[in-house]
Amino acid sequence: MDMRAILFLLVSATLVMAGCKAQDPAAKQAQAAEDSLKFQMAVDALNNHDFVLEADRITFKSGRFVYVDSNTNFVSMKNEKATIQLAFNSPYAGPNGIGGITVEGTVSNIKMKTDKKGNVYYSMNVFGTGVSATVSINMIAGTNQCTAVVIPNLNSREITFSGYLYPALESNVFKGRAL
Repeated sequence: MDMRAILFLLVSATLVMAGCKAQDPAAKQAQAAEDSLKFQMAVDALNNHDFVLEADRITFKSGRFVYVDSNTNFVSMKNEKATIQLAFNSPYAGPNGIGGITVEGTVSNIKMKTDKKGNVYYSMNVFGTGVSATVSINMIAGTNQCTAVVIPNLNSREITFSGYLYPALESNVFKGRAL
């Protein structure tokens, strides 16, 4: 390869990279607008008691965590019924038939507040067959990214679901057999 070809490649690469950086502010602005829309839709879903938090990471009380499939690991609420599902990729089918456990219950004591920074805090109690727990959802201002901490009332095996909150109609989760 001669010197002209090398120089041409270096100049071309520099121009392409400069063009990418020039588009960066516009791309960031578009992403911020999209995040803001998703945030507002998630807040509306919480207000309507019709949401699904699709978790892509589960953290246990000890701090140990595992990445999971968001289609089968979720916390959802529809009207006054909540579903909490864990499903790990394992050869064992589990009680729900998909590698984990699914519990459903009736929701009570719903509380929602927003702090000065715009972060949303939502809590509820869930009681049913196989579940008696407090669920606390924390959503970061300006995005639908959130965590749900599930604290059982009968033991201290706290589990944190981390992922994104969507209106139920926007979600695509697969629900296993409930207890």
